[in-house]
Amino acid sequence: MLGVFVNVATVLIGSAAGLLFKKGIPEKISKTVMLTMGLCTLYIGLTGVGGGDALVMVVSMVLGTVVGTLLNIDGAINRLGQFIENRMKGRGGKGNIVEGFMTASLLFCVGAMSIIGSLNSGLLGDHQIIFTKSIMDLISACMLASTLGIGVIFAAATVLVYQGALVLLAEYLQNVLTNPDLIANITCAGSIMIIALGMNIIGITKLKVADQLPAILFVPLVFKLIQLLPL
Repeated sequence: MLGVFVNVATVLIGSAAGLLFKKGIPEKISKTVMLTMGLCTLYIGLTGVGGGDALVMVVSMVLGTVVGTLLNIDGAINRLGQFIENRMKGRGGKGNIVEGFMTASLLFCVGAMSIIGSLNSGLLGDHQIIFTKSIMDLISACMLASTLGIGVIFAAATVLVYQGALVLLAEYLQNVLTNPDLIANITCAGSIMIIALGMNIIGITKLKVADQLPAILFVPLVFKLIQLLPL
């Protein structure tokens, strides 16, 4: 869990720095940096999509998106963010807390680095990927907090719960998750979602990426099923 705790700390530090220097960072610079981070997010996503099986990806993404939409995961996260915003307004909070919480939570948690970094930490005790991701999250949190406000800092809780759960899951499912082909497909699914998130950051789309998250759970099931079929 060391890597997860480091990642949580960088999100808190970056968010605090962004809020502290909010007035000192010109809006033009913060917006330009965020567009750049959006492009970097797209690059990270694109570099991770090549190792998966197309059939596994299509079936997993479709099933995951259907389930996520029926469960309205995006709406649930929105309601959580709205709850936080309402509580903060009562204490003089300002800014779009929902947008900050949603954007930061997805940016920090969805994607290959978050998934594979957590799996490596749980399976091998190797925190290198999460440490690298932590540096990126530090910069992103600072820029996001300077533009979207205090909602970004609450994403640290999402990072702790989400990545912590992946680390603990990896420790208990070592025999299953050490299959390199399965990990490649999980990475590909996460990369597809981070591409969507990158497009949202840039402003190209307004996809409900949170509703696609169950696809990660479907990948192992679809992967195993396809292996059993005489294709």
